[in-house]
Amino acid sequence: MEVFNLTNAPVLISTPKPQVANTSPYLDEFFMTIKVLSPISVGTILFGLLANTVNIVVFLKAGAKDNVTILLLSLAVSDLVFLILITPTTCRYVILALASSYRLPFDPPILSFLFYWPAFTAYDLSAYISVSLGVMRCACVAMPLKFKFVFTKSRTIKWVMFLVILAVSLRIPVLTIHRISWKIDSATNISSPYLKYVNRESMSHVNDILNRGIIIYINYVTMVTCVCLLTFKLYQAAQIRRSCTSQLPESSVDSSAKPDDQGLSSKDLQVVKSVVLVCTIFILSQLMFLVTSTVRLMSPEFDSFADLFFLFGIFSQVNLACSYLNASINIFVYYNCNTMFRSVFRSVFSINKKR
Repeated sequence: MEVFNLTNAPVLISTPKPQVANTSPYLDEFFMTIKVLSPISVGTILFGLLANTVNIVVFLKAGAKDNVTILLLSLAVSDLVFLILITPTTCRYVILALASSYRLPFDPPILSFLFYWPAFTAYDLSAYISVSLGVMRCACVAMPLKFKFVFTKSRTIKWVMFLVILAVSLRIPVLTIHRISWKIDSATNISSPYLKYVNRESMSHVNDILNRGIIIYINYVTMVTCVCLLTFKLYQAAQIRRSCTSQLPESSVDSSAKPDDQGLSSKDLQVVKSVVLVCTIFILSQLMFLVTSTVRLMSPEFDSFADLFFLFGIFSQVNLACSYLNASINIFVYYNCNTMFRSVFRSVFSINKKR
């Protein structure tokens, strides 16, 4: 899911601060935001690369035997790809924050924009996988007899492949914007690469309609609905379990093996809790972007190359930092809410349970 349309705002990256000083509101605040968030973003990305690599190793070691594990493994892969591809853009922001006068030996937009849309194609895939997690788990919890055997391993793998195709297809308009071309410096007669734009305005408009408008709201509403339903089911199951255990002797209750009246065993509850937390992280990380996108649609001044361009840039930097965080912290959810993940993690990294 897109956080900031950099290709519509090349001045943001390529224009040093002194050239635009005192000409735009919120300029100083924008550069201050970059200076504050850039080091945090670098740390988050480095942690995310490590964390998602660990997630992939653990899930592969455990064996992707069910639909939830397959989706979580796919989510870790897509998050890892996103963080790798977005690193060049982040590096450009770091240079802008710490050495804005430094001149790169090649055309700066190559570093800023070339991998930006492929990165957010992977981020879109993460969003679709998160939505699928919520929907599948809702179906299994709400109607377990009907959907228990519907989401098989093979069907889930095919669904993930479909999501890959969907994510790429919806981003084709902006994936085709950039070209690497060559130009000759008349002063030195040396040929150097530069980033060429093809149909940028029209393709960006199509992207705005699809990914800034329709898709983001569908994903968000679906995710919030799933989280609300699953949270209610968790509360309901906890109430029933508490009622049952209060009426039976403690020795006669095997909560790890027996499902409650809602068909939720302890293992099911752990899965639901982990899915709810993953989906909640997605919801919270995308809330600011949803607000930003909505205000942008309502106010033409809050956009690239408009009067409030740098204010738009401030919010976009926060959104970008949230996307890094969203792609990096799921490992804490898995470790605390998934006993299988925690057990395999301890086994892989030889962590002794005994103190």
